[in-house]
Amino acid sequence: MTDPVLTFLGATGTVTGSRFLVEHEDSRVLVDCGLYQGLADLRRRNWETMPVDAAGIDAVVVTHAHLDHCGYLPKLVRDGFRGRIICSPETVELATIVLRDSARLQEEDAAYANDVGFSKHRPALPLYDSGDVEKTLPLMAPTEFLTPTQVAPGAQVTLQPAGHILGSATALVAVGGARALFSGDLGRSGHPLLRPPVDPPAADVVVVESTYGDRRHAPRDPGLLADAIRRTVDRGGSVLIPAFAVDRTELVILELTRLMRSGQIPKVPVFVDSPMALAALAVYRRAVRQGSVQLRDEVRGSHELLEDTGLHAIHDATASQRLNRPSAPCIVISASGMATGGRVVHHLAQQLPDRRNCVVLTGYQAAGTRGRQLQEGARQVKMHGKYVPVRAEIVDDQDFSVHADADETLRWLGRSPTPPENVYVVHGEQHAAARLAERIGTELGWCAVVPRYGERVRLGETVVDEA
Repeated sequence: MTDPVLTFLGATGTVTGSRFLVEHEDSRVLVDCGLYQGLADLRRRNWETMPVDAAGIDAVVVTHAHLDHCGYLPKLVRDGFRGRIICSPETVELATIVLRDSARLQEEDAAYANDVGFSKHRPALPLYDSGDVEKTLPLMAPTEFLTPTQVAPGAQVTLQPAGHILGSATALVAVGGARALFSGDLGRSGHPLLRPPVDPPAADVVVVESTYGDRRHAPRDPGLLADAIRRTVDRGGSVLIPAFAVDRTELVILELTRLMRSGQIPKVPVFVDSPMALAALAVYRRAVRQGSVQLRDEVRGSHELLEDTGLHAIHDATASQRLNRPSAPCIVISASGMATGGRVVHHLAQQLPDRRNCVVLTGYQAAGTRGRQLQEGARQVKMHGKYVPVRAEIVDDQDFSVHADADETLRWLGRSPTPPENVYVVHGEQHAAARLAERIGTELGWCAVVPRYGERVRLGETVVDEA
């Protein structure tokens, strides 16, 4: 019998594009199937054919519904994949929203690029379209947590709550006598809505994320957002909050509601300008009303939570366009969270040149994204083929991050019932991954490695070959 082999097809040296292939004899299981985002060289990988026949993959396990973990699924289906997509029921709901929106945005962006003529491609095309998404959705198989599920010959997967977003999971793949645990994205112990990640089960190999592998989250600064909003309103400007449509928008709404009810910020109009965010908000509201076991005890069944009727939901494009230049101070929440696409890009193009305005960043900004450029103090950013001056105030509020930091990740790993043979550190920029691997080695005494793109390893043993 040959040993199971793990191949790193993504999320190496970057926080995006999570894809990990587990092979053993007649079984091929892909864990996560994410889009690359950020740097152009990485985004180009989305257009490359994967070095494995899509039709030969038996199943895909999706840890959660963020694009960098599920956004490549329709392209995989376009290339011939017809197996099951294993994920939690909430991930099915949220990924349906995310993938439909992703296809729509790609189609709209390609059409806009062709109309305006700023794309180097003639014609500009979407990576996949709405038809590919509709072929993907029937393959999604909702799977309950803590339920071992046969996904391929001799391969079994068990999901456990990861506390990152609703439905997020860690995935234990048991195949060929080996157990490989994939962390997906780990949540924080203090998430306002979700319980912390469930302790890891015993595994021979752990593949762990390192988004914040080289840092600790700063102590919460409860006045940062309130002060920024007050300053902006006082000077007659508006606050634009790029926010991930899934989970981040919900947390921003919670905080704005708290600040307004306590009188810490003025009661200006709050607009949620993202059809995807509004659809995801409905999923979260239902989970709260129904008392999902993923939620903290204090929020389960709370009918007032996330139900603020003062929110203005923006569905149509015409209403969205009016928010490009608001006529009075307001707060606009719009996707995407790293300003890589969506309606927020149009808002930024109009609002960044105005010194009265403020842009509040609410989480991790990957290298190569407009959000990272703004975070690092760029004085101009390129959007839709031209540069826009940055005169608006930029505020970086990390209180909304829902990724475990390095200390939280180490504590989670340290609760493993037995030490793994190897830990592979992925889904982080190079320095962050290297620093976390170093700490795993020195503080836990485990063998921790930062794998290379395309590298193949035996599960729990030694290198087979390299890309």
